[in-house]
Amino acid sequence: MGSQRTCCLAPVSAISVLIFLTTYIKSIMLNPLSIALLALPAALLYLYLALSYRRFKQYAHFPQVKPSLVWGHLKAVGAFHQRRGEENGSMESAFADMSESIGNPPVMLLDTRPVMRAMLLIRSHEIAEQVSRQSKTWPYSTPKSDTMRNLAPLLGERSIAMAQGSEWKDMRKHFNPGFAPQHLMGLMPTILEKTEAFLAKLDTLANTGAIFELEPLCTNLTFDIIGAVTMDVDLGAQLPEELQSDFIKNYKKFLLSYKESTGMLRWADGPRKNRQRKRLSKTLNIFLEDLIQRKFDDVKQDEGSSTRSILALSLKDTEVLTRDIIDYTKDQLKSFIFAGHDTTSILLQWAFYELSRTPRAMKALRTELEALFGPDLSPASVREALLSRGEEITRGMTNPAPVSPAATARLCPPGANFHLQLPSGASLCVDGLVLYSCSYLIQRDPDVYGSTKDDFVPERWLGNTDTSMATNEDEKAGAEECEIPASAWRPFERGPRNCIGQELANIEARVILASVVGKYVFEKVGLGEAARDEKGNPIVNEKGQYKSNTQLYNTRQVTLRPVDNMKVRVRLRDVTKD
Repeated sequence: MGSQRTCCLAPVSAISVLIFLTTYIKSIMLNPLSIALLALPAALLYLYLALSYRRFKQYAHFPQVKPSLVWGHLKAVGAFHQRRGEENGSMESAFADMSESIGNPPVMLLDTRPVMRAMLLIRSHEIAEQVSRQSKTWPYSTPKSDTMRNLAPLLGERSIAMAQGSEWKDMRKHFNPGFAPQHLMGLMPTILEKTEAFLAKLDTLANTGAIFELEPLCTNLTFDIIGAVTMDVDLGAQLPEELQSDFIKNYKKFLLSYKESTGMLRWADGPRKNRQRKRLSKTLNIFLEDLIQRKFDDVKQDEGSSTRSILALSLKDTEVLTRDIIDYTKDQLKSFIFAGHDTTSILLQWAFYELSRTPRAMKALRTELEALFGPDLSPASVREALLSRGEEITRGMTNPAPVSPAATARLCPPGANFHLQLPSGASLCVDGLVLYSCSYLIQRDPDVYGSTKDDFVPERWLGNTDTSMATNEDEKAGAEECEIPASAWRPFERGPRNCIGQELANIEARVILASVVGKYVFEKVGLGEAARDEKGNPIVNEKGQYKSNTQLYNTRQVTLRPVDNMKVRVRLRDVTKD
């Protein structure tokens, strides 16, 4: 009987356990907290494996500093930037230090995901050339990065700077006539007229000896020039602030909203700032749309007239001004206004600064100008000569653009199977990466410039490379045997998508430099100020420059610019001494 009872109880116990387990599992499945507790370890394991792959395996064969599992290269970028001690300084200097710490490879991976896409920083002109040139896959060069979409309020939703493929090609063809050198030379009187107001301000400041910021003076000048050249309007940017137009006041507020911002991460700037930009963009749009309508009416009423502005030329063959054409034209004007005033202003600030602290370079420039203009370098004499033989003179002047900051960001789509060939012979597949050709680093490449990579040596370009726009479009130019390869000169980038306004920038900068350096002498104040001996004279170092105990550096406000707005004094030149 005992054994029978045992045999009968065993099945009952097994069934009870099965029922208990089934009930328990059902209770867990019906309990969200229990599910979460069970899923959490699995989710953490998945996150760890995914992060580990992205940080340590996906691009392990790319040159890079050691990444962090959580932060990627964000922590390293912050550390290198902090180490420089440059308050509000640009990241490009930190990138240069990072690259140097791993032996200055031709490319360097920057993994800041998920904040931004993984990026390949390019500091070799040979690699940059592979990105910018046309190919069978991309006849108009590698596609532009979508990070620029965040600049749409500033540049326009349909900006030529963001357009791709055949759409971009059509835009470029449409506006090319307005930027043709022959057409631009016809605008010489306009450029000289706007420069007169700039010179008048320098006269006043020279008489007072006051310390001032050069940035607003240069920016207002280039604002006035780009307004006249592109739209045939007087923006009045050089007027006293209380007399300036609402357009100029709002545009300056718009630019200030990007202070200490790359403009590439709209969400990082916060909703308040983005609402401000949207509101300001709307006011600018109203002004530009009204202007386009008025210019169209003018062109149609006097079709036989010689159209001068880029806007008028672009509307010349338009029969009906549709809403689409207005929006399209407005966005291109926004792009031209920003690019046309911003980079040229920065170029002028750095050119005046570098020339002021490098006596041998200033002497060489004045000697060159005397050969072109004669011994009288007064603004009036320069103006008269430029009006009578401007094209001949500007072609004979040294190119000022190597002091202008530039860069381009492209995006290689996933699955494109696009490879970059390194000088070592290695090949890197860059699908899914932002390709950042940084001219700040490319034009400081020790493999090209050696020990003078950080020095202001403008004469290095004379006869050693071809800096013309035609060469910028010729991919074969980079392969020529010369002291400095043409592809190493990239202030306006190269290939099919080189800067449409580079001829205007060159003419503008040459005219302004020629009008200024014969009469005025700038003296840096604060950062980059010259150290002086016991007699008060600037101390010249072994490189022929004024020694300074501090270094002037760039900050970022969409583009790179002097951190202190180029604080200077100006005086009238004593031709017997200077």
